[in-house]
Amino acid sequence: MANIIAIVGRPNVGKSTLYNRLTESRKAIVDDFSGVTRDRHYGQAEWIGKKFTVVDTGGYVHGSEDVFESAIREQVRIAIDEATVILFMVDVTTGITDLDDDIADVLRRSKKPVFVVVNKVDHPLLQQEASIFYSFGLGEIYPLSSITGSGTGELLDDVAEHLIVEEEVEDERPKYAIVGRPNVGKSSLINVLIGKDRNIVTPIAGTTRDSIRIPYSQFGHDFVLIDTAGLRRKAKVKENIEFYSVMRTIKALEDSDVVILMLDATEGVEAQDVNIFHLAEKNRKGVVILVNKWDLIEKNHKTTKVFEDLIREKIAPFTDVPIIFTSVTQKQRIFRAVEAAAKVYENKVKKIPTSRLNDVLLPIIEQYPPPATKGKYIKIKYITQLTGKSPMFAFFCNLPQYIKEPYARFLENKVREHFDFEGVPIQLYFRQK
Repeated sequence: MANIIAIVGRPNVGKSTLYNRLTESRKAIVDDFSGVTRDRHYGQAEWIGKKFTVVDTGGYVHGSEDVFESAIREQVRIAIDEATVILFMVDVTTGITDLDDDIADVLRRSKKPVFVVVNKVDHPLLQQEASIFYSFGLGEIYPLSSITGSGTGELLDDVAEHLIVEEEVEDERPKYAIVGRPNVGKSSLINVLIGKDRNIVTPIAGTTRDSIRIPYSQFGHDFVLIDTAGLRRKAKVKENIEFYSVMRTIKALEDSDVVILMLDATEGVEAQDVNIFHLAEKNRKGVVILVNKWDLIEKNHKTTKVFEDLIREKIAPFTDVPIIFTSVTQKQRIFRAVEAAAKVYENKVKKIPTSRLNDVLLPIIEQYPPPATKGKYIKIKYITQLTGKSPMFAFFCNLPQYIKEPYARFLENKVREHFDFEGVPIQLYFRQK
């Protein structure tokens, strides 16, 4: 189960600044992958060896003032349902407002750990002012400045006590998560695959209600499906459905090996789809894109090609992924999707022998060496695949710091071209020989 930290509070208290501070500090170390769009609403972070996803609820509220307040309350409820820890953010310069009181009221009734984060405490004189927030009755308060970052360490130390360290799951079978925006056909796909209505299927005992795991073993395939679909039967979540499905998707995605991202052919590729795609990529998951409801599209011989190009353009730079056009209701090409996921999983776990890597890539590198920088020539001497949950390659060379992004991408394309890593993000590291 994924650790999710949700930042809640009224507008303009500094939620996104804190969000940026928590997620960006990690970016420098881990995201050595340029060109990945940074989504403002959810990102990953790590503190003392515990990984977690931070969700900035501020990015999900739209609408006029009156709608606004009810939307914020609604989100606080969703956060209580879905998050591991809640950071309730307030602003020392404005003191306690009615909306703050309302939010505190909802949070007091929850069973989740809540941390009152008092923002904009930029100098010692304001420390005293912050004590008014003890009146919420939510326990300890954490004065900090999300702009300078002072106070965030103490907050994270205490938050970390509530986070779980991911247990390695014993089940060795590949895990495929079916994700996508609401109403794209996730439930129907699962029903078709299992060949019966899902309500009869008993999920594996001991699973939480975060995502249902369904073992699938037929037609020579043996894997576990992680379903995020049939769990959304909540009355009041209409306007915040996007936020809600994001929380669910993050959990399922972190749990899986391969992500089957379903798109709706009638709606095209939406921002939310691209966000999920990049989240899968950043988490080094295999990806298969499934375009559902293809039977509803007026087709000529060019249609699929046009649609496919459009998708690849939106998800660039990582475009080496299988795209399959299906109609779940017509049962068209459903099993192609399963086969594609199985193939992507194989690509994700495969190991290329060092001798073969060097035999294939060194001649290419010799023919197209990295461009010289500052009159220095870069020599790549040796390549090997590192052990990891997804494909990583080390290129040993004399001046790793001079290898630029375009050349790294050229090498990645060559690795893909010769060794088939379709559907899988790969990482290249340049190291001193």
